[in-house]
Amino acid sequence: MLEAFNLVIRKFENKDRNEVRSISHDTAFMGRSAGLFFEGKEIICDALNLYFTDYEPESCFVAEIDSVIAGYLIGAKNKIAAERIFREKIVFPLFWKALRSGAFLNKKNLIFIYNCLKALINGGLRTPDFTKEYPATLHINIKEEFRGKHIGKALINAYLDYLKRENISGVHLATLSRAGADFFSKQSFQLLFEGRRPYFRHILHKDVPLFIFGKKLARV
Repeated sequence: MLEAFNLVIRKFENKDRNEVRSISHDTAFMGRSAGLFFEGKEIICDALNLYFTDYEPESCFVAEIDSVIAGYLIGAKNKIAAERIFREKIVFPLFWKALRSGAFLNKKNLIFIYNCLKALINGGLRTPDFTKEYPATLHINIKEEFRGKHIGKALINAYLDYLKRENISGVHLATLSRAGADFFSKQSFQLLFEGRRPYFRHILHKDVPLFIFGKKLARV
């Protein structure tokens, strides 16, 4: 039972920022460390979290077990607006930060960037646009030692309740793992799109599956 773990789901606070970034880095490679494909923790954390924690913190949640942050959910009520802010306010400073840090001189990083750019040029990163019916989005990660305790479900429920109160009509998300796909199916999310991505082909020697799920919400 959840009560046995003293689980608390609450809104993100600025004091949680470093821990959320750390968890995101340690789980970015399909539940494992981003260091497996990219060297530069601050760069990865900025790319994955900066919009959510710094520009829309009110849409983010953390899960605590005995006062320890076990996982988080970071979200955006309007994905299109979030992507615009990311392009206009985050991308350029992030590029210079990576340049100054020497991230572009690291062989591991260059291989990953090359794979991403190649896929982009070849049209391999295109996906259907679901933002009209499902405008919101989310990312969720749980520390490895706390998985299997229904924390993800509790975070999802808190976020969905929040979106309903904000009169958001729907939410969609992407996951690169079949385990993640199974999880969202169990939370009554509908599979909207299935494809493949070459991001980690140099590590796994195969493409990874991409699943996009969505859920329509009844407004309060």
